[in-house]
Amino acid sequence: MEKRKGTDKEAKLRIAIINEDKCKPKKCHLECKKVCPINKGGKLCIEVEKTDKMCKIAENLCIGCGLCVKKCPFDAIRIINLPKNLESETTHRFGQNSFKLHRLPYPQLSQVLGLVGTNGIGKTTALLILSGELKPNFGLYNDPPDWNKILKYYKGTELYNYFKTYLDNDLTITYKVQHVDAIKKSAKGTIRELFMKKDKKGERTEKYMKMLDLTNLMDRTIDTLSGGELQRFAIAFSCIQETEVYMFDEPTSYLDVKQRLNAADAIRSLSKTNNYIICVEHDLSILDYLSDTVCIYKYINIY
Repeated sequence: MEKRKGTDKEAKLRIAIINEDKCKPKKCHLECKKVCPINKGGKLCIEVEKTDKMCKIAENLCIGCGLCVKKCPFDAIRIINLPKNLESETTHRFGQNSFKLHRLPYPQLSQVLGLVGTNGIGKTTALLILSGELKPNFGLYNDPPDWNKILKYYKGTELYNYFKTYLDNDLTITYKVQHVDAIKKSAKGTIRELFMKKDKKGERTEKYMKMLDLTNLMDRTIDTLSGGELQRFAIAFSCIQETEVYMFDEPTSYLDVKQRLNAADAIRSLSKTNNYIICVEHDLSILDYLSDTVCIYKYINIY
């Protein structure tokens, strides 16, 4: 059993997450601060005043008792105990008492990598890192490492080759976003016009508009599409582009069973010996049908 002592070594095995939207010190009686046994002992494990926007928890002092979690009237606190083998494997953290991502999935050439897990657990964050939109900071959010240190950390792994190729500008990436409704704000014109900009010969367009049942929608403008139509357009728009990396964030939401199978077939058809395909999916049957390998995201010991 884990010893409940606030040593430096144990501190690295426990993280505290505060939901900024839920934490409301002005509307509560600061129960978290009052109930904390470390605070009662004279040390400041939980710091919060009525004038603060949110509380702060010193992870190096927290003993993981879970009392603050139970007493918080707004359910704003999470304390998570981590296995010791994750101690030095923090991939990214956005700030103090915020979400913390451990490890990254390993994309492999010519294979479809599936990611599965509950909402808010880090799947999209992993995609953003692998797409280059977010640089991993290894938890050092105040002093993030440069790419040389990042490459050194991953040396000898598949991720080193992946990131090195990306930095050498030898990887082009197509990213199908999770929230397809946002496409209406950024894309204007008909489906046909948008496809022509990416596939001037029209050969790939012809193939994927049939696979995803878009033939009768080609002259429709983006702002008139329903959720399912917009999802199929987004998948097809990614598929018609010839890139080295394809990323699909929840590609089957809004789709019925037949359309999900068609979407899975379209994504699998992209697989070649020189490209990577990564797909976040909640439908386990589709994930099993679609993927060659699967990475499962889960919380550990939530109090």
